[in-house]
Amino acid sequence: MMNYLGVSELPQLSHMIRPDDGERPNSPSWVQVYRELVEWAILFAIVREKDFATDTLIVFDGFLRSKVFAKDLFQKYRAGIQEGIDRHYSVNKRRIYLVGIAKHSKVLSRYRLAMALEGIMQSPFPCYVEIPRELEEKAYVWSEYARGDDRVAQGGEINKFVAGKMFFVKFGNSPRDPIWPIDIFLSQSNDHATIFGYLLNDAIDGFPVPLYPRSLQKAHENAALVDFDMDILQDMIFSGLRATLGKEAPVLDVFRLQDADPASRRYE
Repeated sequence: MMNYLGVSELPQLSHMIRPDDGERPNSPSWVQVYRELVEWAILFAIVREKDFATDTLIVFDGFLRSKVFAKDLFQKYRAGIQEGIDRHYSVNKRRIYLVGIAKHSKVLSRYRLAMALEGIMQSPFPCYVEIPRELEEKAYVWSEYARGDDRVAQGGEINKFVAGKMFFVKFGNSPRDPIWPIDIFLSQSNDHATIFGYLLNDAIDGFPVPLYPRSLQKAHENAALVDFDMDILQDMIFSGLRATLGKEAPVLDVFRLQDADPASRRYE
């Protein structure tokens, strides 16, 4: 991804990761920023390098928009994704669709009550609705996080952060089923019927979260560092600390046996 974008160092890729020059402390959020960059890089590699035997829908965890890229690099990133999608169709005649699904959205939180009062998306069957950019811009503090190419065409600032068009989607047959905010890749927003048909088939059997895409839930299960994996990682960390502490290593064992949150006993 960095080679395609023409950068060789992380501070060039993101303004939120800066070198430790001794004058300013490093940003405490650089770990989250680095993780997000890695996720975008993995998506970039999958779309551009992987071969697909059939038409495929790629589901990204989160919206297809980001403010961690420096300057106009996210715009170039989006162009690279589009090149990969176009190549799959021109070479292999395979259509690759891309969506991003978020668990929460300021837009949905702001208009949820109004939608309930107006009876929107309370039909006894799955449904979806496209969200106008104007409503998005009113929900975000920074309107550029909602400004797509359609707003640029009206004389607005260049689109540097948005690669998706937002929809609200309900996969269930009940009027009270959950509504999910979903971004469709900008160039594919007119293919919404096909894309949501794929997602519906995946969400019907969602488990343990009902009516939520099963493929994304399986990805979370595989990525989560819990239970036995977490125990092994913690043991390796403490082993390294014990070797570093030397003669003072027994202090570490005492530390592990101490209750870090004694106030939690009030819930027992």
